[in-house]
Amino acid sequence: MVQDTRALTLTFEVSGLPPVKTEALSIFAAGHRQATRVRALLQAACAAAQETGWTPLSGPIEIDLTLRCPPGHRTSDASTLLGGVCAVLQDKKRVSSIGLAHLGVLVDVALYDDDKQIRRLSYLEQPAEDFSYQVRVAAVPDGV
Repeated sequence: MVQDTRALTLTFEVSGLPPVKTEALSIFAAGHRQATRVRALLQAACAAAQETGWTPLSGPIEIDLTLRCPPGHRTSDASTLLGGVCAVLQDKKRVSSIGLAHLGVLVDVALYDDDKQIRRLSYLEQPAEDFSYQVRVAAVPDGV
């Protein structure tokens, strides 16, 4: 029997604010106001995945988002922050009907296949001087 040695949990940090998903326009559209945040998240996820040998998960997952921000300065609600992060980290080529060429090699960054795999989401806010966030994606046992 060959042991599965793939990483089943990936945790990484990103400076600034997460992308938010608040409107019908795809956050992947060229020139979208979330473009800088999308790119920062993709670059951080790509670096963490390469460092650990991560391969996109296809089974059930959980996602944790920890936002660090100055007290009283949160810019969006938890659901739009989680929605933006999840949209960026899933396989974009399967769900997007718009051109993604402007993302370059970042278009291939995916930590899992599809949001339908999510079994648990968590959001935590911590006080900090500057905006940053931590994302954790992990496989969960079937049946959870």
